[in-house]
Amino acid sequence: MEENVACALCYVLGLLTGVLFLVLAPYNQNRLVRFHAFQSIFLHIGSVIVFIGLMIVTSVLHFIPFLGTILALMLYPVVGLCFFILWLMLMYKAYNRERWVLPIVGPLAEKQA
Repeated sequence: MEENVACALCYVLGLLTGVLFLVLAPYNQNRLVRFHAFQSIFLHIGSVIVFIGLMIVTSVLHFIPFLGTILALMLYPVVGLCFFILWLMLMYKAYNRERWVLPIVGPLAEKQA
């Protein structure tokens, strides 16, 4: 498999494909594939943390009538759409052999790779 295809596939299923490419023998030797695999893992974990935090905030705001419900109905789709667009952009950049380093998880992935 080509290097750029392996890099793009690291993002397809997030945590699962990230770990898979870190374990598979020919790809765990490649520094670029390792970077994209670690960035995929860290981004997936970060998105889970963001959605848990969002769930906590909206559950606390449910005590204020209608505000929590309206906020939840507005925030969940917007945050989900942002993560979806980011996921697509990461796969596109990886396929085009570009190293796109995300602000928080990117330096962590560079250290691990």
